[in-house]
Amino acid sequence: MKIHFIGIGGIGVSALAQYYLTKGNLVSGSDLVSSEITKALKNKGAKIYIGKHKAKNLPKDVNLVIYSPAVQPNNPEFKEAKKRKIKLLGYPEALGELTKKHFTITVSGTHGKSTTTVMIGLLLTKAGFDPSVIVGTKVKEFAPHHFFGGGSNCRVGKSKYLVIEADEHFASFLNYWPQILVLTNIEREHLDYYKNLRNILKTYKEYINHLPKDGMLVMNGDDKNITKIINLRKLKKYIGGTCVFSIKQKEGQKLKKVLRVPGEHNIYNALAALAVARVLKIPDKISFKALSEYKGAWRRFEIKKSLVARRRLPVTIISDYAHHPTEVEATLRAAREKWPNKKIWCVFQPHQYQRTFYFFNDFVKGLRQTQDKFFIDKIIITDIYDVAGREEKKIRKKINSRKLVKAINKQNTIYLPKKRIVKYLKKNLEGKEIVIIMGAGDIYKLREQFST
Repeated sequence: MKIHFIGIGGIGVSALAQYYLTKGNLVSGSDLVSSEITKALKNKGAKIYIGKHKAKNLPKDVNLVIYSPAVQPNNPEFKEAKKRKIKLLGYPEALGELTKKHFTITVSGTHGKSTTTVMIGLLLTKAGFDPSVIVGTKVKEFAPHHFFGGGSNCRVGKSKYLVIEADEHFASFLNYWPQILVLTNIEREHLDYYKNLRNILKTYKEYINHLPKDGMLVMNGDDKNITKIINLRKLKKYIGGTCVFSIKQKEGQKLKKVLRVPGEHNIYNALAALAVARVLKIPDKISFKALSEYKGAWRRFEIKKSLVARRRLPVTIISDYAHHPTEVEATLRAAREKWPNKKIWCVFQPHQYQRTFYFFNDFVKGLRQTQDKFFIDKIIITDIYDVAGREEKKIRKKINSRKLVKAINKQNTIYLPKKRIVKYLKKNLEGKEIVIIMGAGDIYKLREQFST
């Protein structure tokens, strides 16, 4: 097949492109800007167009066009595909087609999706299941060191097993048809789409109904919103079974001792992976070994040492994807648990004006209490990351990072524009501190400005 991807540089779309490339299909794609993702796909054989989208980018005899959720109907390539009556699928729809052809394990929830998906993928690989895995982060074990900056968001196996991160935004997961469905947790999120928790829970209930009669639900029994929507007795009449995991399990303490990634949230992620392994009859010995060897993924508490200018002493830089109030607290708690006696600084880039607006009070309360609870020495908040095509103008006028800092009202919480942050850090860090660069936008690029 000849497949063209509109928005091929996205973390999800690029994984699907890599999957089809590896399966021997001819792949082309376009994106507004060049990135290590587009360069890696080009090196692997994809035809890549960078810059303004154009109708002529579509190959003459293309069979299928897959587009990013960010692509609008007025996109020239989208319009050209419509005009030529080429089969058009959004990324979730295209991934949904794959789930129907495999024994699919989906991982869903407000937090922990990427890490849990990777853990399950690595565990199944260790057990000889040879799965395909599609996830929204890069994993070094999924690709040779030279590819995709030392990692990949896709592993292509030869077996029937497919493990995917199933995102809830825009109800994308309703396109997927799993045999095993993993629920990590459910909270208020993506309120620009769902509006309230009630709609979120209603959509999750519909998603769970996608399980077949012999399907298995793996769920976090400690999460009040999951238990609120699931009647175990009633559910057992319609699916093969349920597997409930809890931090209270004795395995939780064992995992805490062997995991390389810190934090209670990662114990939950590992318990979910362990539960899936047990459903598939994988011996615990293999599971614990695989989980103990997990080193983490791109921007998930990713640790690097850097040198700073002031005294040329090393500073530990952590890149983390946390952007929801609960995730921010979990990351800072994990850092304090790992380094109880170190000074901890946090550079936080709020992600999306709408999220910052809807969770303004949660961010204020959380960041204020987190400083006191976990003794965070300095928090630097920079400008909100603007997500193109997903922001309402009226909300943009109501919210900004300066207002957030003012509401937190803490002496050690300051606002800085992004271009001034590295200079400020180099001037004020003494050395040996922990610096967490946090957010789902482009804030992670600051790490590249430190000498290493």
